Amino acid sequence: MKLAGLGVGLTALVAVVAWWGWGPGAIFAAAWFGLLATALQLVAVALLRPVVGAPFGALVRRWGMGMGLRLVGVALFAALVTVNRELFPPLPSALGYLGVVVPLLFLETRLLK
Repeated sequence: MKLAGLGVGLTALVAVVAWWGWGPGAIFAAAWFGLLATALQLVAVALLRPVVGAPFGALVRRWGMGMGLRLVGVALFAALVTVNRELFPPLPSALGYLGVVVPLLFLETRLLK
C-alpha cells in the first residue's frame, strides 16, 4: 500500500508540473502515464516479492519479468503518442511516465525489505 500511495503522490506532482509547464491540456497525459507507471510498478513488485531470498535464478527471472512490464509501458507511450498527439503530447506524457517510474525504481529496494 505504501508503494501505491507514493505512486499516486508522484503522479499528482508530475501532473502539477505538466500543468505549470505546458498548460491544462497536459494534465491528462501526465496523470495517465503516471498512473500507468504506478500500476506497472505495483505488478513488478508483486512479482518480485515472493522470490526475495530465493535462489538467484528465480530472483533474476522475476526481476526480468518486471523490467519487461516497464518496457511495455515505454512501448505503450510510443504507441499512444504516435496515434494521438493532441491527447498525449510527448513531453508531458514522458514526464508522467518517467517522473513516476524512475523514483519508484530507486525506492523498490527499500520497499522490498
